[in-house]
Amino acid sequence: MSRPVIYVISDSLGETAEFVVQAAKSQFHDSDLEIRRIPYVMDEQTIHETIQAAREEEALIVFTLVVPELQCLLIEEAKKAEVPYIDLMGPMINGLASLLQRSPKKEPGLIHKLDAEYFRKVEAIEFAVKYDDGRDPRGIMHADVVLIGVSRTSKTPLSMYLAHKSLKVANVPLVPEVDPPDELFLIPQEKCIGLIIHPEQLTNIRRERLRSLGLASGASYANVERILEEIDYAEKVIRRVGCPRIDVSNKAVEETANLIMDILKGGGATT
Repeated sequence: MSRPVIYVISDSLGETAEFVVQAAKSQFHDSDLEIRRIPYVMDEQTIHETIQAAREEEALIVFTLVVPELQCLLIEEAKKAEVPYIDLMGPMINGLASLLQRSPKKEPGLIHKLDAEYFRKVEAIEFAVKYDDGRDPRGIMHADVVLIGVSRTSKTPLSMYLAHKSLKVANVPLVPEVDPPDELFLIPQEKCIGLIIHPEQLTNIRRERLRSLGLASGASYANVERILEEIDYAEKVIRRVGCPRIDVSNKAVEETANLIMDILKGGGATT
């Protein structure tokens, strides 16, 4: 006796439907099924041919078609041929449409577009981690945006926030004792963002940081004269690079990130 056959028909890859079939199959001990996936079905001829084959083999059809015309055709022809079928997506889409009071897009393959966006985001996050705090200046040449500024101007939080927007971000601390990497002067000016901050606020932030670490607040890191020196140096580097600048004083990370994205789009002014 030949193995029972299930035809999986989809207007995309058909992975979702096959996964559901495999999950259902696991509930039947020692079941021996043959699953034949028919992906990217966008024409009537393929549907007719698959239904004919399913009729001859007494097979079951499982489908995830979102184009209404193809859905209706498959159901109509399957009924005529007395071929059993299961619509995996239709009831769910109809249920969500009723719940959300909105019409579905009815576009094939959207889940894979979302997957692509997800992987771009993961790649951007890995990039931000790898090129955080000037660890490797080579990342500057491959970044979508490079953030420069003194310590505690939110470079790392901004990098991670922007990475979740699928932007590859490198950030470089500006320290008087360390020359800025040459790569900063080789990239387009608009890809670099200088972050500045009021000296008084930076002093308070650094002193709080020292206290949280259990260190004396009078250390050089939070010394006013040292901070003024660092800010002056950072201003000189930012002017030399010629890049846009944002004053992050009293700004939330989200607010600064939105300003950066506006600048990257060419519609934002420096503040």
